[in-house]
Amino acid sequence: MSGGGEVACVTGASGYVASWLVKLLLHRGYTVKATVRHLSDTRRFAHLKALEGAKDRLHLFQANLTEDGSFDSIVDGCTVVFHTAFPAVLCTGDPQAEVIEPAVKSALNILQSCSKATSVKRVIVTSSLAAVNYNWNYQGPDVVVDETWFSDPEFCKENKRWYWLAKTSADKAAWEYAQENGINLVVLHPGFVIGPLLQPTLNTSSRLFLNILDGNQDFPDYQFVDVRDVARAHILAFENPSATGRYILVGTSITHSELHHKLHELYPSLNLPSIGERNSTFQVSKEKAESLGIKFMPLEVSLKDMVESLMQKNFFKLCK
Repeated sequence: MSGGGEVACVTGASGYVASWLVKLLLHRGYTVKATVRHLSDTRRFAHLKALEGAKDRLHLFQANLTEDGSFDSIVDGCTVVFHTAFPAVLCTGDPQAEVIEPAVKSALNILQSCSKATSVKRVIVTSSLAAVNYNWNYQGPDVVVDETWFSDPEFCKENKRWYWLAKTSADKAAWEYAQENGINLVVLHPGFVIGPLLQPTLNTSSRLFLNILDGNQDFPDYQFVDVRDVARAHILAFENPSATGRYILVGTSITHSELHHKLHELYPSLNLPSIGERNSTFQVSKEKAESLGIKFMPLEVSLKDMVESLMQKNFFKLCK
């Protein structure tokens, strides 16, 4: 397959991954029908309209993720639908109503619209590693997580990880609906997405990364992937006829202390709190993702491009 003449729908098009996806789709000759939450909020998608090819082949639509039928007319005529939009709420007083139900509802709404459109050949859903490895299984340095792993809803509930539960629940609902209705579905599971920002606002992962730079975030380990690799994986998941099932997208697994060392190597003046060494983290299989044709960017490139982008957009200032 090639992009020339193909029409693609991208939901949540002004987001971090989606913006790069729109950029690459336009570059490959696709016509893109992009959905945003509010067409009146032009600042959030002005960067999309400025992309090369946008004037002739980018069409913006307003759509509500949880409104029945709101995507029917948008996906009609599309060959592929990329569902990247997600209600990313990490803190909530009512997780069922504010996170889990909207996540499931949005996934089903998209798939229901796709089931009505005879033009749609494949649906690509952006999920997360959160729907893969959050369970009771031991995850030490000798463990390799792959696509056979699934997060456990009860484990998510027990630990009050509502985002993880929402991703897991949405995945399960999407696969059940796709199998019952004959939809060609592929689901991508990126880890912690980093790399340059196209959009003018901070998204969840870039905000977390900014907290790392400020010394206010201390996860035990990280499973990083470059945003450009994630966007490319979406396109390859459509253009490769043999693509099927789930794909984990992680370029590098690294501990917090190892990350500090790498950031100090790149930016010696970066004032990060000193921390002790930690044991190695679990590894993530790249085999299936690489079978799509993905060659993951070196972590140093992603880190540098991320920091430079945050500085360029005035989200972060490096003390000299």
